Amino acid sequence: MRLVKAALLFFCLSPFCSFSQQDKLPEIPVNYFLNPLDIKLFLSGTFGEVRSNHFHSGIDIKTNQREGYPVYAVADGYISRLRVQIGGFGNAVYINHPNGLTSVYAHLQRFNDKISISIKNYQYLKETFEADFPLTPIEIPVKKGDIIAWSGNTGGSAGPHLHFEIRNTKTEQTINPLVLGIKIQDDVKPQINGFYIYKVNNAPFNEFTPKQYFQTVGANEKYNLNKVNVVNVSGKIGLGIMTNDLMNGSGNRNGVYSTTIWLDQEKIYETQADQFYFDQTRTVNTYIDYPSKISSGRVIEKGFISKGGKTSFHKTLVNNGIIYLQDNQIHDIKYLIKDVNGNESVLNFKIKSTDTSIPTAYKAKGALLNHEQENIITKEDINIKFPKGIFYDDVDFTYSKSPKTASSLSPIHSIHNKLTPLHQAFEIMIKADTSLNKVKDKLVVVNENGAYQGGEVINEYIRAYPKSFGKFYLKIDSIAPNIIPMNITNNANLSLQKAISLKISDNLSGIKEFKGYINGKWVLMEYDYKKGLLWHNFDERTGFGKHTFTLVVSDMKKNTKTLQLNFFR
Repeated sequence: MRLVKAALLFFCLSPFCSFSQQDKLPEIPVNYFLNPLDIKLFLSGTFGEVRSNHFHSGIDIKTNQREGYPVYAVADGYISRLRVQIGGFGNAVYINHPNGLTSVYAHLQRFNDKISISIKNYQYLKETFEADFPLTPIEIPVKKGDIIAWSGNTGGSAGPHLHFEIRNTKTEQTINPLVLGIKIQDDVKPQINGFYIYKVNNAPFNEFTPKQYFQTVGANEKYNLNKVNVVNVSGKIGLGIMTNDLMNGSGNRNGVYSTTIWLDQEKIYETQADQFYFDQTRTVNTYIDYPSKISSGRVIEKGFISKGGKTSFHKTLVNNGIIYLQDNQIHDIKYLIKDVNGNESVLNFKIKSTDTSIPTAYKAKGALLNHEQENIITKEDINIKFPKGIFYDDVDFTYSKSPKTASSLSPIHSIHNKLTPLHQAFEIMIKADTSLNKVKDKLVVVNENGAYQGGEVINEYIRAYPKSFGKFYLKIDSIAPNIIPMNITNNANLSLQKAISLKISDNLSGIKEFKGYINGKWVLMEYDYKKGLLWHNFDERTGFGKHTFTLVVSDMKKNTKTLQLNFFR
């Protein structure tokens, strides 16, 4: 029996994870996994590609811009977890397989009957729409090829598709399905769209790091720098590239699988998108030139790392990928880009140092925060705490305060800037003026876009946990959510209707909870947050006659709106 040699021994270089022998994948028969859809597979998203604040954790399979394709169990196993989320994966199924792997199917439109009953029973038991619970091996066993669900567009999906993952069952690390036997047709070589050289020297990487753009020209796998024979450099440099992967039958520009850099004959940098742990996913923001992405939308994958920027994608790192030429000779650079099917494109060029002097030490303009330790900033009316591990590099930190405005209830606190990425949330506590004591429980922290960040009352402060730098201030949220009935009015006859439907929204802190009741008994309300739609599908619980429908909707600050209407069935 031929085996897929995905017996990858995963080496994690990240400070965010640890490994053991359990991280060695078993050898898998070539045809072990069935394709999850019975259509030709075209991808709108590849594993590990750059997304907003995360690496993509699976593959996105196109469904011809529509919902309702049968989704199949890719191998024998059992349903191990069922999940219904308002955002995120939406409707999702997890299947454990005997080989130590778990397959995940997300953004589903609906489930098969057995799964639907299990989820609905849980929702009524817990009186909640959102559900996330494990199952035992004997509850819902499945065979390879069983229909488990139908493809959809639920949760945070931006359009109909199937998000599919394979994970290590024990460690939860997510693994590239395309190295484990899920196959797509692809003989198209990756594209190289531009190249950068960064002058890094001894400074933290940030928006002030000098960089130079070079246009790339070429086709059919061979690329060069346009009208440049030799690039003159000085000091310590890093390389960056704009690249994407193309596939047969698809116009999508997806993320590439592997990047390798050679300096002369030495491999100095190599990445391979095989697997990662979920606590690494935000390291995508140091994997790329984050300031460029935020300021211009340009995605440049770095060929070097910052002090705290290692991920399990990194297979080779010589001096963190940083090049320091200490002679005036001409050197060769080879930049190799590959997709998972082995299609390659190469950028070749030459570099020469014009200055071999030792770079000077970095002098901070503000307060230099060490990325290896906790950092606490205390000001007159704000306290800021950055936990250890939040920064990918030392941060030349800036802070300023401006007077409150007509739309704010506190001064505006400018905490560094949006061009520096963070690995996790930090704590801010903004002091509330004593004149606000009577409404303190309704105060919230918002950013410059007016987006809710938190609103926990801690003595005289309001606490929040933003995940990015920016400007922050206090506002008041005393307005209850809005409820708009769509197909129900008081004493309406709903005999011909399959559901009660409404729209709900909130002006600031966001919807926290909604509860529906018919004749005083809790009923399942389903929610599509993208459209603001809320509905209850009638079932055997609602018989003929007159009924009373009650809906209670609350936001994050406990502002509550109640709607009560009679209807007939």
